Amino acid sequence: MASMHLLTFVICIAGFLALALATERQQEDLFDQALPSKTTRVLKLSGWSALLVALYAIVQAQGWGMGLVSYSGHTSLAAGGVLMGLITHARLRGRR
Repeated sequence: MASMHLLTFVICIAGFLALALATERQQEDLFDQALPSKTTRVLKLSGWSALLVALYAIVQAQGWGMGLVSYSGHTSLAAGGVLMGLITHARLRGRR
């Protein structure tokens, strides 16, 4: 069961990271330019797909009741982790 939580968490991180990279602000901060619109669409689709896959995986393992509760926790932690990573990157970059 612990491996299912780890898998769900990692997939959620990947999903939120893809969604963050799909925003123009993060593209400018990380790559110094906006990515092509096709790449942005692929990142958005990948991000939302990853979050749906994570939901499916945890609900299959735990059922709807506990699966949704676990999914909520995983998405909260993953979103916070991605946000903290982006903030840390921006601050470290600003020091250079």
